[in-house]
Amino acid sequence: MPFKVPWGIGEYPPEYNAKVHGPYSPSRFYGKPDVPVSELKLGEILPYLQRRSYHPIDMTRAVSRAWWRYSLNWLQPRKAGVAGLVQICLGISLFFYINTYPNLRYHRHVKYHW
Repeated sequence: MPFKVPWGIGEYPPEYNAKVHGPYSPSRFYGKPDVPVSELKLGEILPYLQRRSYHPIDMTRAVSRAWWRYSLNWLQPRKAGVAGLVQICLGISLFFYINTYPNLRYHRHVKYHW
């Protein structure tokens, strides 16, 4: 008896059909297409956000698709340069700077720093 992982983890999306979509790509959304964000008008923003699914599994799938899209564009081409790794390092540096900024802001007003 095979072990079934809950919530569909490790399985294809339910909307994926190999006969229609061809080979599976983890960076592609196989659900019903919606209006791109760049084509929204101001009055359509709230209904657009209400149509989104904010379930943790759907959010995890969206982050996974974004990572695959980034990885296939910047990290896995045949002649990939260092640009993808530099972007990741700069993103991590920016995250930690923003994370420690309150301490740095306080430290700048101290008379004796060390």
